[in-house]
Amino acid sequence: MSNNYFRLFRLALLVNLFGLFAGCGGASSPDTDNIPAVEHFNLQRYMGKWYEIARLPNRFERNVADAQADYSLQDDGTVKVINQGIKKHINVSVSGIAKTTGISGLGELEVSFFPPFYSLYKIIYLNSDYTLAIVTSSTMDHLWILSRKPIISRQELAQCLELLKKWGFAIKLLQYPSGMVESLAAAP
Repeated sequence: MSNNYFRLFRLALLVNLFGLFAGCGGASSPDTDNIPAVEHFNLQRYMGKWYEIARLPNRFERNVADAQADYSLQDDGTVKVINQGIKKHINVSVSGIAKTTGISGLGELEVSFFPPFYSLYKIIYLNSDYTLAIVTSSTMDHLWILSRKPIISRQELAQCLELLKKWGFAIKLLQYPSGMVESLAAAP
C-alpha cells in the first residue's frame, strides 16, 4: 500500500511540475532575447542581501510581502540563494542554487529551486555601485526591481520605470511590497 501511495505522490508531483514549467515557458509572453544582460558583471560584488522593491505578479510569490534575496558565493563557484518574505504573518523562505551561464562578465545566471530544473536569471540593469538592479528571466512575465536598501528614492524608481517602459514591460502591473508605496511617498 505504501509503495502505491509513493508512486501516486511522485506522479502527482511530476504532473504539477510539468504544469508549472509549461506555464512558465508558454507562447503567451514575449521573450527577453532583445534585452541584453549587463556586461562587465562582477559576481562577487553582486553577493549579499537585496530587497525586492517591485515585481510583476507571479505564482511563487503570491501574497508574499517584504521579500528579500540573499546570495552567497560557494567554494565550488555556485551561488547559494535564500529568498525570504512574509506570507500571512509568517516568515517563509526557500533555498536554491545558481550558477553562471559560462559567459564571463555577463549578468546572466541559471537558478534552481527544484533541481535539476533551472531558469534564466537575467540582470538587465545594474548601477555602477551595485546597489540597484533590474532582473528578468527568459520571458517578460518575470521581473524584479531590487535594491540593497529596503526603500529607494523617487528618482531611482523613475529611472527603473523609464527603462522598463522602453523595453516593453507591463509597468502598470508592477506590485510593490507592503510599506513601499507609503515609504516612497515620504521619500525625498
